[in-house]
This record gives sequence, structure tokens and C-alpha cells, in this order.
Amino acid sequence: MQFEGNVVVVTGASSGIGRAAALAFAREGASVVIADTDTAAAEKAAAEIRGLGGKAEAVQTDVANEDSVRSMVSRMDARWGRLDVLVNNAGIYLQADAVGTALSAWESVLGVNLTGAFLCTKHAVPLMAKNASGAIVNVASEAGLVGIRNQVAYNVSKAGMIALTRSCALDFAPLGIRVNCVCPGTTDTPLVRAAVSRSADPAAARRALEQVRPAGRLGDPAEIAAAILFLSCASARYATGAVLSVDGGYTAQ
Repeated sequence: MQFEGNVVVVTGASSGIGRAAALAFAREGASVVIADTDTAAAEKAAAEIRGLGGKAEAVQTDVANEDSVRSMVSRMDARWGRLDVLVNNAGIYLQADAVGTALSAWESVLGVNLTGAFLCTKHAVPLMAKNASGAIVNVASEAGLVGIRNQVAYNVSKAGMIALTRSCALDFAPLGIRVNCVCPGTTDTPLVRAAVSRSADPAAARRALEQVRPAGRLGDPAEIAAAILFLSCASARYATGAVLSVDGGYTAQ
């Protein structure tokens, strides 16, 4: 129960990697806040955790909206007076190159994926600083480390999260706050399944995603969650500014 007594916020935690991380933190004793735009899905995820004996609540949050983020963090302050871990996981995906990406779509992807992480960090840090400690984990992607065809907005948003991680690690180390980043490879999540289903041959598209990585398979959300928990825990207290690839060897090629 290494997170007993801790308050943890996971954005975009109603499904996929975020949900797996929320469940994992709850199993380790944390009070988990499911921060998501989809209120019904967030409530379902929180209820699932409570049904397993954990502590969780859903808070409707649009990470791309500063007022929404400010309200969510103020609620943490009023309820617990502390925030120990922030996982910036909320993200959306777009398949298109630069020519085929509408400006509105570009702004939407960067707004959720990158500006959302910035806003949550901006408002979480003062609350963490009250206790002179805290851990922030940004969920970027292998797509932030290498170029991947036909997803320019997503690639740029995830590369930006890596730069955000390193910058904030330097800025907030004197406050006792650590900032690290996980870069998952393609993981078997609803977002990935939806993208695969849009291809002409979904089975072939999935095989192609599996075959390009040395491990020969997609990741499991629980495997990414384990990396998030590691970077958040006291055992990793010397790690800040770290970028941890969990991608089946894809970026090692």
C-alpha cells in the first residue's frame, strides 16, 4: 500500500491507460480522482474502483479549459488540502499529415494533449508545493520520440509533452516536485482499437502494428500503468526529468 494516504489525479482515466493507472493507484491505497470530460464513463470507472474496495471519485474536467482545470484542483484543495500525484494522461488522436490536417483539428489535438498537460501542471504545482513534495507523470508516446507517418498533430503534441517534462523537472525540483514522462508504444486501448477499426483491413492493420516492434505485440494498459506507478513512488525519488520508453523495443531500432 505504497500510496496509502495519497491523493492522486489521473486525467482521461475513464478508459485505457488512464483507467489502468487509476485502478493500480487505488490498489496501492490512494484516493484517486478520475478527471475526465465524459462524466458517465468517469463515474463508472470510479464506481468500479469503489466496488473493489478502493477510494475514487469522478470529477468532470476539460483539461483544455483553464477554468475547468482550476475548478478541479480547487476541489482537491478543499477536500483534502493536498495533491500528491498528477498523471497527465488525457489525450486524443488524429490521423492526417500536415496538408490534410485542418487548423481546427491541429488546435484541438494540441489543446487536449499538450495544453491540457500544461494547465494541469500549472494549477497542481502550487497545491503540491504546500507539502513540499509531489510527482507529476506525463503520458507521452513513442510518437514523441520518433516520426510516425500520417499523424503529425499527435506526434508534435507528444514531443511537446517530453519538452514540457524536462522543463518542469528543472523548474520545480527546488519545490520537492518531480516531473517525469512515460512514452508508451502502441497499446491495446479503446483509442487504438478505434483507429485500427477505421482501416480497410483491421486485422492486417493490427498485425502491422505488432510486427514493427521487437516484442511482436501491442502493450497492455496495465504494463504502462506499472511504469507510471514506479515513477510516482518514493522508490523513484531520485528520478526527475526522466523519459521512460515502454514500447516493446520500437524506439530501440
